[in-house]
Amino acid sequence: MAEHPEGLAVGDEVEVDVTAFAHGGHSIARADGQVLFVRHTLPGERVRARVTETGSGGRFVRADAVEVLDASPDRVVPPCPWSGPGRCGGCDLQHVALEAQRRLKAGVVREQMSRLAGLEVDVDVEPVPGDDGGLDWRTRVEFAVDAEGRAGLRRHRSHEVVPVDHCRIAAPGVDALRVTERTWPGAELVDVVAPSVGAPVAVEVPGGPVPDVLERVEVPAADGRPGFVHDFSVSARGFWQVHPGAPATFLTAVLDGLRVRPGERALDLYCGVGLFAAALSEAVGPDGQVVAVEADRDAVARATEGLGAAGNVAVVGARVDDAFGLARTDRRRGAARGRGRRPARSPLLPQRADVVVLDPPRTGAGPAVVGAVADLAPRAVAYVACDPAALARDTAALLARGYRLVSLRAFDAFPMTHHVECVAIFEPATA
Repeated sequence: MAEHPEGLAVGDEVEVDVTAFAHGGHSIARADGQVLFVRHTLPGERVRARVTETGSGGRFVRADAVEVLDASPDRVVPPCPWSGPGRCGGCDLQHVALEAQRRLKAGVVREQMSRLAGLEVDVDVEPVPGDDGGLDWRTRVEFAVDAEGRAGLRRHRSHEVVPVDHCRIAAPGVDALRVTERTWPGAELVDVVAPSVGAPVAVEVPGGPVPDVLERVEVPAADGRPGFVHDFSVSARGFWQVHPGAPATFLTAVLDGLRVRPGERALDLYCGVGLFAAALSEAVGPDGQVVAVEADRDAVARATEGLGAAGNVAVVGARVDDAFGLARTDRRRGAARGRGRRPARSPLLPQRADVVVLDPPRTGAGPAVVGAVADLAPRAVAYVACDPAALARDTAALLARGYRLVSLRAFDAFPMTHHVECVAIFEPATA
């Protein structure tokens, strides 16, 4: 193995001891003062790692574990032959036993909450109904297409297409279309959806027609809460949770945490096609009110049409920060865009709310939106997060505005990957 006095270079191999699992699906190791983010390994292992990328100034490097010299007892043979160094980048944790995957993810949630929010939390990652041992769950898969028209999946941090036979975490309906056995001349992508109602569909991108699909969510009655059944029209290329059990699971966690009462006023921010808004509408009843905010035009149209008959839901088509009348912020640089220009606050947005649901994108809501939510003085806030670091940052902002974390649940809605979904409930600290 080559030695480089000025640091490791791409292609170098080095033996390292792995010390910890980090946010992002890699583990941490060190070699001659450099930090290595190593994929395909586990804490406690000794591996031979090959450098795949170097960071700015050589402060860290990315690497793949190409040989395991001392294995963890949690290591298993990956169920997918396309998982591993240089292969498909979709799954980070195929080499880890399923229960150990959940322990690693729980550790990431705890670490992010401790480091970024100053809270020590006790959290386990709960399984989500609807997958078979971590496989056969993904109902929406985007396949890349190479120059020869063959569909496959991309290598990690690459545009190169791996021509797989089929995806092991894809739902049976996705596999049934046998996308990788056909050629797709002229296409760049093929999006495949196996909805909860109706037949699976494949959409060629660009140029193919984009059909609607129907997603049905059913939540049984429990603990005095009535049952919930609702059908949602979703574009085949629109946003919907990819795990079949995720919508009902997250909805139950939110409703149990908020304990919504008839006659209350509720906000659903980043509402999509209206999953939470639909349930909130039923919970607050005819004497209550729900205001749902979403920026995506297609989702706004579907939410408006799907919830219009309820009579107690107003859908606001706007970015959440625009709806609050906040100056837009570039989250990467923390600088206001548009030279501080503030949009007008939406007249449909109330000055007070009883309960608020936040389901922001991976970057989080941000301190300005969190502050605007706190100004509404809600008695309870439910925060649905697909990124534990963003959740922790926004938790710190809520704590600073006088709220406390009441409960935190984490769900394994993305088995075999590093991703984890959280539902956090906040209440005023003086409550």
